Amino acid sequence: MTPGPGRPLAAALAEGTVLLDGGLSNQLEAQGCDLSDALWSARLLADGPGQIEAAHTAYVRAGAQVLITASYQASHEGFERRGIGRDEAAALFARSVELARRAAGTVERDVWVAASVGPYGAVTADGAEYRGRYGLTVRELERFHRPRIEALAAAGPDALALETVPDMDEARALLRVAGEYGLPVWLSYTVAGGRTRAGQPLDEAFALARGHDEVIAVGVNCCDPADAEAAARTAVRTTGKPAVVYPNSGEHWDAASGAWSGAATFTPARRAAWEEAGARLVGGCCRVGPATIAELAGVGGGLGAG
Repeated sequence: MTPGPGRPLAAALAEGTVLLDGGLSNQLEAQGCDLSDALWSARLLADGPGQIEAAHTAYVRAGAQVLITASYQASHEGFERRGIGRDEAAALFARSVELARRAAGTVERDVWVAASVGPYGAVTADGAEYRGRYGLTVRELERFHRPRIEALAAAGPDALALETVPDMDEARALLRVAGEYGLPVWLSYTVAGGRTRAGQPLDEAFALARGHDEVIAVGVNCCDPADAEAAARTAVRTTGKPAVVYPNSGEHWDAASGAWSGAATFTPARRAAWEEAGARLVGGCCRVGPATIAELAGVGGGLGAG
């Protein structure tokens, strides 16, 4: 296993802003990968691990200081549908961490690896992560997420990214399970117009992270860039923790047609406002590539990770 950074991610956040990577899927597509499978980028853990490592490396070279693994849409159930058993699935979860770790090791600076724990809706591959309200209880969601989190935690990432969470029930489940493994985590909702995708007020949603010492940042991702600043302010005010912000390009995803539309509104100039609002983990999500992350790295003051 490639060694990790010399200090915890939380220590870097206490010193200043740390730069996240951008969208993994769009970089893989730029490399010529077909992501039409229901497993999305997670399929390449089995079929094209070199492509995932190359995508991570592109973000490291762009200046990213945190790499988010290719496990967002990975699940034991999804792998099982591909004929992949539990032991092999556990190895693929571990591979997601090691691929990011190897890319991180290509530079002489601290680069952290955050294991992506996407929502239940991502695994259904029908856009449900933008709606939430799956009809499952918190306990049922816990049972779904526990094997995924256990496998990722066993691989030794620097943090768990509980990301693109559409509603409070899933956040409760994720926080309960992640808290069992002793790793730092961040909690990141996908939001629209100042509410979760399921329509809950953000102050109530963020408040779930209070009292969880393992949570090092709270905020939003996979949202319109225009929603990020106000959400970051609410997250900091509600929890007293640093905010995490990594929105989409500003284009809009149509799950029915499987296509993006509209104009990109993500600009690196937004970084200053996000930081002023309390964001200390800053990057991009869907359709934000290495070139934009490189621009984001060049805006504002020095990064906390050096």
